[in-house]
Amino acid sequence: MWDKITQVWKIKDVRNNILFVLGMLTIFRLVAHIPIPGVNLENLRYFFESNQVLGMLNLFSGGTMENFSIVMLGVAPYITSSIIFQLLAMIVPKLEEMTKEGESGQQKINMYTRYLAVPLAFLQSFGMIKLLNNSSRPILGDISGFQIFIIMLTITAGTMFLVWIGELITEKKVGNGISLLIFAGIVSSIPTVLRNAFVNYTPSDFYTFVAFAAVVLATVVGVVFISEGQRNIPVNYAKQVRGNRVYGGSSTHLPLRVNMAGVIPIIFAISLVMFPPMVAQFFTGSASPWLAQLAVSTIQIFQNQTVYAVLYFLLVFGFTFFYTAVIFHPQKISENLQRQGGFIPGIRPGTETEAYLKSTMSRINLIGALFLGAIAILPLVVTGFSGSQVFQVGGTSMLIVVAVAIETAKQIEAQVTMHEYDRI
Repeated sequence: MWDKITQVWKIKDVRNNILFVLGMLTIFRLVAHIPIPGVNLENLRYFFESNQVLGMLNLFSGGTMENFSIVMLGVAPYITSSIIFQLLAMIVPKLEEMTKEGESGQQKINMYTRYLAVPLAFLQSFGMIKLLNNSSRPILGDISGFQIFIIMLTITAGTMFLVWIGELITEKKVGNGISLLIFAGIVSSIPTVLRNAFVNYTPSDFYTFVAFAAVVLATVVGVVFISEGQRNIPVNYAKQVRGNRVYGGSSTHLPLRVNMAGVIPIIFAISLVMFPPMVAQFFTGSASPWLAQLAVSTIQIFQNQTVYAVLYFLLVFGFTFFYTAVIFHPQKISENLQRQGGFIPGIRPGTETEAYLKSTMSRINLIGALFLGAIAILPLVVTGFSGSQVFQVGGTSMLIVVAVAIETAKQIEAQVTMHEYDRI
């Protein structure tokens, strides 16, 4: 391990990229502690502690909501915008054509995603302000419409600043920038969660701590095992005679990863499962009795652990298949194999190869989707049996942390390998 770290550190380009990423993450954590003036932070923290839904969102934002930071929304609006465009790409022909244009098409979609993230951040910031104004304890106090507009503008600018930092990190090829920002937010909040857990520890919580340790261990082992797991499809290349030379005739394999979607389904599912109760919070104080009752009922439904767990599992399961379909294209793979004279033994090139790859990936993806869904609801199951809310989001947090760490390590290793090839 130390040999690899030393090897990475000796390569100037890789070392500079890693230091740049660490610098950007440091800036993110510094900005996360810059609060917007005029906020009663004590009442704000009490509000988040007493609200289960917002407490989970605060954890994944790295405490930016609890501090009412200028980046309190994190990259959530950008993630929501990404979900919208990935769904639209499946039903809008023009966007579907862009996805087939390669890197240039992806750059256009990324640009549109950033554009949509701006109004989404503006609307979400307004929703948060209205939600805080409806709290039982005064948080923002009496503020004018102009002050609300300035706060919304500041929060929106903070979100786009994080999106910019995320894209700068991605360009360095040391991991996905957005994922690393979420990773940094979760890691920064872990010490606080552990401190609160140990400060409030009672002998009756012993088995809860043991169960949590088991969840963490199972998550780490499971994520590593599934992330590294792959199905190798054998591929043979036919011999080709060109002049007096014979080309091809080799054998290789096509690797299909068990969890090709990574942590994206978890992040997407969290964004969607939080949306209904989040919106309902805005209408609990409505003047219309039926609307207020509907809002309260919605919040109560989502606070039911069984309903929440089932919905969360189904969303993770569905998004795993959806995102894999977005990034895995059996038709292109089949065409490339046929063009290069490659074929899968026993399978005819062309449409039969495409159908074979599609069915094989579906079976493999079923295992990955079940695993991600099980890991996502594992802490909820532990909470249901223990009756303690101490580590409710531990499993999901660990899943994201471990998966992002593995992805980042692989990208760094790839850079080291490319550097060794360049030296040769």
